[in-house]
Amino acid sequence: MMGTTERTDEASASPSAAVVEAVAAAEGWEPAEVPEPLYESIDPDALEALVASVDDGRISFDYMGYEVTVDADGAVTLAN
Repeated sequence: MMGTTERTDEASASPSAAVVEAVAAAEGWEPAEVPEPLYESIDPDALEALVASVDDGRISFDYMGYEVTVDADGAVTLAN
């Protein structure tokens, strides 16, 4: 998949779940079908803590071939 896909899902239980859901949606998979666990790219607990601690910032990391950015408001952006 080329380009950028954005997904904001305020109903997600956590930023970690939102990341997995966004990647799954971008690839046409169900979240349970994502073949690489998130923890192989970033510690989900650390992601939760970082997102909770930033007021107006972003956290970016690589996951499943995407550059994932999670904003303080919970917006998830995927770029590749």
